[in-house]
Amino acid sequence: MTTRLLIFTGLLFTAGGAFAQTGDIYAGAAFQYNEIQQTGSARFRGLGGNHASLGGDGSSVFGNPAGLGFYNRSELSISPLLTNNSVQSTYLGTQRSDNASKLGVGQLSLILAGGGNNNRRWRRTTFGVSYNQNINYNNGFTFQGENRRSSFLTGVVNDANSRNVTGSQIDREYDSGTNQATDLLAAAYQLYLIDGTPFTTTQGDEDSRAPYTSFDLNNARTQINTFESSGSQSQWTFAYAGNLDDKLYIGVNVGLSRLRYNSDNVLTENVLNGRVFGSYSLRDRLNVRGNGLNVSLGAIYKLSPSLQIGATVATPTFLSVTETFNQGLSLRDVVDPKLSNVLKTDNVDVVPNDFDYNVTGPLRASGGATVFLGSGKIGFLTASAEYVGYAGMRVSTSGGDSQSNSAFRTEVRNAVQNTYQNVINFRAGAEIRAGQFRIRGGAAYLPDAYVDRLDNIDRSRLLLSGGLGFRNSRFFADVAGTYNTFKSAYTPYTLPNQSDYGSAQLTNNVTNVTLSVGTFF
Repeated sequence: MTTRLLIFTGLLFTAGGAFAQTGDIYAGAAFQYNEIQQTGSARFRGLGGNHASLGGDGSSVFGNPAGLGFYNRSELSISPLLTNNSVQSTYLGTQRSDNASKLGVGQLSLILAGGGNNNRRWRRTTFGVSYNQNINYNNGFTFQGENRRSSFLTGVVNDANSRNVTGSQIDREYDSGTNQATDLLAAAYQLYLIDGTPFTTTQGDEDSRAPYTSFDLNNARTQINTFESSGSQSQWTFAYAGNLDDKLYIGVNVGLSRLRYNSDNVLTENVLNGRVFGSYSLRDRLNVRGNGLNVSLGAIYKLSPSLQIGATVATPTFLSVTETFNQGLSLRDVVDPKLSNVLKTDNVDVVPNDFDYNVTGPLRASGGATVFLGSGKIGFLTASAEYVGYAGMRVSTSGGDSQSNSAFRTEVRNAVQNTYQNVINFRAGAEIRAGQFRIRGGAAYLPDAYVDRLDNIDRSRLLLSGGLGFRNSRFFADVAGTYNTFKSAYTPYTLPNQSDYGSAQLTNNVTNVTLSVGTFF
């Protein structure tokens, strides 16, 4: 079983590097697939993302399915979503800013309300289906700085020397017909980025062996890293709910998840006063596809006309994932003309690596309460708490023999438990009514899920939201905005000694604007 050697990175920019451990890589992947921050219609987003004790909204299909029991007529709605992400980076003392926007569909829902029967305790049932974009991976940033401590080639040199292989052995790991190497070391060797002898000596000589080095390795260099990602984790949900005595509302849903993620990372080094190389790049591309399943149960109970409580329990999402990892090296500027004469190519790709595995996400449970003001004619206050069991995430594969599969599963489990902790997210919101108009505000606090503060960064999030709404007997329209700022880190590569490499410190400012429009029928 082979695995990629790039830490899984994306919207949240979990720190990692080109030589991270397999357990850390896939622990990070499991977290990235499952860190849901805020979902729903503009109405629920404006209230801070509260789902636990509110109903009568298309978001109930995904959030608390018991909320469908409040419907006495059918509804069709759609919620376009505009996401803007601004990133400020600091790397080796150099600052830079980037900005990216993306328009998509945040939610689409159809609610089919059954006929009421006031002569029975079981008053009505409702069926709902919805599409929700749970996580948006569209993002991009660039950071750069002058590095006087190391190069990403330092790790490749260390790898070559630790293997104690000859040049001819490395050379056999390259196929000139396809221009592909079996690993990064063999690719670097073909481009003379790694060599134990001067480039005037024929590569592949049996006498060429460790210690290997790289030309101008001790020179300072300007490092420029550009990262782009796209895709989403979305879900089609089917829900059914019932209403008992207009007091107890019970619902169940089944979610079919879909994962689409693509990333492209290019790390370029411009060697200052280089004698042989002026510039070269390492490119990493990751393509991920997956499908999953989860089930949720929910209940809402009216304690009085002015107070209702609710709770949900959701199973982990069970994802089946296929990923393809591509890596390649390219020369951008060759200074020494002697090297130009012996080079057969200026770029070499590593053979693509396909890997299939399964992810078990965290268990989720939430509870909350809603207080209606003036029996709901003035508005309401709502709050909820959500438990997310990140420490229980698991990753497994069946791609190798039983011993290696068991070792992989154990390694990832240990990495998850050493890296992530269970959290309780808090949300609160309020709505004020003025005739057919609504004014909403909300907030959500999502604690840091990391056991230790990597790079001394607190990754907790505070989401502030607000919105307006209008509804009459046939139509409704809501708009909401959510602002989210948080800090993170990105490490382009790692080395045994932490003082030999650096991390980019990132400040992320994310703004989501959601418009929901719908009709009753």
